[in-house]
Amino acid sequence: MARAVRAAQSARVVMAKSAIPTNGLGHLRAAQYEYDERETMRAWEKFLINNRVLPEGACPVRKEILQSWSRSSSSGIDAQANEAPMPYRSEAISRLKHANRDLREAARGAFSQIGKLLEGSDAMLILTDGNGVIIETIGDERTLDDGREIHLEIGGVWGEDAIGTNGIGTALRTGCPIFVHASEHFCAGIKCWTCAGAPIRDPFDQSVIGVVDLSGPTEIFRRHNTALVAAAASEIQRVLGERQQQERARLLEAFIESGPARGERDGVVLLDRYGRVVYNRNMPKATQNAGAFAMGQRLVDPSRVRSEAEIAAALPCFLEPRGVSFLRLDGEVRGTALIISGDGPSTRRAERAAPARKLPVEIVGDCPKLAAAIDLARRAAEAGASVLVQGETGVGKELFARLVHAEARKAAPFVALNCGAISRDLIGAELFGHVAGAFTGAVREGKPGKFELADKGVLCLDEIGEMPQDMQPYLLRVLEQRAVWRIGDSRRRPVDVQLVALTNRDLLAEVEQGRFRRDLYYRLGTVTIHVPPLRERGDDILTLAEHFSLEFSERQNRPLLHFPDEVRELMRAYGWPGNVRELRNLIERLYLLVRGRDVSLEDLPPEMRAAGQGGAAAKARPEDGARSLEDLEEEAIRNTIRAEKGNLSRVAATLGISRPTLYRKMRLYDIRRVYE
Repeated sequence: MARAVRAAQSARVVMAKSAIPTNGLGHLRAAQYEYDERETMRAWEKFLINNRVLPEGACPVRKEILQSWSRSSSSGIDAQANEAPMPYRSEAISRLKHANRDLREAARGAFSQIGKLLEGSDAMLILTDGNGVIIETIGDERTLDDGREIHLEIGGVWGEDAIGTNGIGTALRTGCPIFVHASEHFCAGIKCWTCAGAPIRDPFDQSVIGVVDLSGPTEIFRRHNTALVAAAASEIQRVLGERQQQERARLLEAFIESGPARGERDGVVLLDRYGRVVYNRNMPKATQNAGAFAMGQRLVDPSRVRSEAEIAAALPCFLEPRGVSFLRLDGEVRGTALIISGDGPSTRRAERAAPARKLPVEIVGDCPKLAAAIDLARRAAEAGASVLVQGETGVGKELFARLVHAEARKAAPFVALNCGAISRDLIGAELFGHVAGAFTGAVREGKPGKFELADKGVLCLDEIGEMPQDMQPYLLRVLEQRAVWRIGDSRRRPVDVQLVALTNRDLLAEVEQGRFRRDLYYRLGTVTIHVPPLRERGDDILTLAEHFSLEFSERQNRPLLHFPDEVRELMRAYGWPGNVRELRNLIERLYLLVRGRDVSLEDLPPEMRAAGQGGAAAKARPEDGARSLEDLEEEAIRNTIRAEKGNLSRVAATLGISRPTLYRKMRLYDIRRVYE
C-alpha cells in the first residue's frame, strides 16, 4: 500500500489531445486533460465545506467528475470513507458468482488474454455486475493484495451510491467509459488509486449489466487505459451476443420438442430467463397492446415467480395465455413459452379478471385502522383520483394498489414500476418511453413507457421517494396534462392512467428537506392512505398466521400446523418490525422446518423468543409510542440481516426494497456488522 501512497504525490499528469476509440460504448471526449493534484484536492475540500460545486470554469476539475461529486454528496456518501462496503461473505459470494455466471464466462477470454500482461505491471483488471459488485479480479499479485485493504475484491460494492466517484460506479451511473484519477475520487481512502471503467451492455436490450475496470496505484495512469477497458467490454459484449443467439435458438428447439400444444391460429411468445420477449410469431391483432410483445420487452420479473401458474398471474391484465410452460436447457429452467389464443382476449375478461389472475384484493384482517384504509382505497378507486399509499416496509402497500385497480379498472392493465430499482439514466425511458435513436442504447424500433402500457388502467409507482429530483417535474407534467411525450419525440400521446404511489418514507419531511417537490407531493396525495403496521392490528396477527398457514399447507400438500397457546401469545406480543412480510416468511419457514404438526417455542426465531422474555418486547410493543418510524425501520433492517445471516440480497427481497436502497439505509443507520 505504501507504494500506492507514494505514487499519489505526483504533481501533474497530462493527457494530450487524441481520439480514443469508443467501441460503441459511449462518447469519450478527445479534449486535452490536465490534472493538478494540489488544485484538485483544494477543489474537493472547498466542495465539502460549501456542499456545492464551484461554477464551471472556476474549477480545475472535469465536468463529469464535478457532477459525480455532487451525486455522491446527495447520496450521503461519507467523504472520509477508507473502503467500499463488503456485505458479501463465503456462501453469498458463491451465489453471487453463480448468478453472474454468463457474464463471467463471457469475460473469461478477454480476462485471460489481458491478465497475462498484467503480472508485474502494478495493475489489476476487475469485472463487476450491474450493481457495481465485484465478481472477478485478475492481475498483479501485489496490487490485488493492496486492493483487499479497500475491499477492491470479489464481493466489494463499488457503485457510485456506495463509495462515491470511482471508475466502476461512475461508468455504471453515466453509461459511458470514464477514468477517475487520484484525488478525483470522492472518498479520501481511495485517492491514492487510479482507475478506468467501461460499461458492459446486454447485446439484446442494451441495458448496462456490468463494468470492466483497470485499477492500480497512480503511477499506472496512461491515456489509453480507458480505450483498453472499452475494447475489453466490447469483446465481452460480442461473446454475450453470440451466446444469447445460441440460447434463443435452443429455446425455440426446446419449445418445438416439448412446448405446450397450440392451434394453427394461436400466437407464440418465448421469454428468456429474464422474462424478456425473445421470439414472437402469429400474434393476434387484438393482443398487440402498445408493443407489449416487442423484442426485448420484459413481461414478468422471474425473481418474483416460482411456478407456471404464478407467471400467468403476473402477466399484464390484457393478456390471457391459453398455455404457459417452462422451457428447460441442460436440466435447468431457462425460459418460458406462452400460447396466446388466436381468438384474442376473452370477451368475458372483465367479468372474470379478478378470479383468473387471483388478484390479492382481499386484504386479510378487520381491525378498525385497516378497515378505514380499505374503505378509503375503494372510494378513491371510484373517483379515479391519484392515491399515495404510505406505510412501513412489509405492511402490504401494493395490495392497496391492486385493490384500487380491481375496484374500478380490473379489465384494464395494472402496470408496476419500482423507482428504487431502476437506474437514474433509464427511469425516464421506462416511464415515458422513447423513439428510435433517442439516446445511446435505445431500442431500435422505439419503446412505449409504463404510462402508455397502463393506459385506461392503473400505474403503481413503488418507492416513489426514490424518484430522482430531475425527473420529478416531468412526472408532474404528465399527471397535470394527462399525456406523455416519449424521449426524443415531440408528439403528444394522451393517456388515461390512475396513479397509485407507494412509499415507506415520510414524504412531507422529504419535501421540507428539499428532496421532493412540494407540488408533486400534493398532486400525488389527492388521497393519502396510511396502512397500519402489523403491531397495531391486534388479533389480525393470528388471523393472518392462519391465512398463511392454509396457503402453505395447500402448496406443500401437508397437514395444517398447530399453533399452541404459548406460541400464539408470543406471536401476538411480538412487535413484527418486518410487518406482514415477516409473518408470511415465518410461516413459510415453519412449514419447511417443523417435522410434526405442533409448532414449539424453539421453532421460532431467536428475536421472537427474546421478545417473549422481555428483552426486545419493550422496544417493539405498541404501547411504546415514543418510537419513531426511523427507529422501527432501523430495527427491521437489523433483525432481517440477522435472520438472513448477512445475505443482503435476501434482506432486500424480504424487506421489499432494492439493494441500492438497502445500502443507503445501512449507511444512514450505521449498520456495518455482517451476521454470519
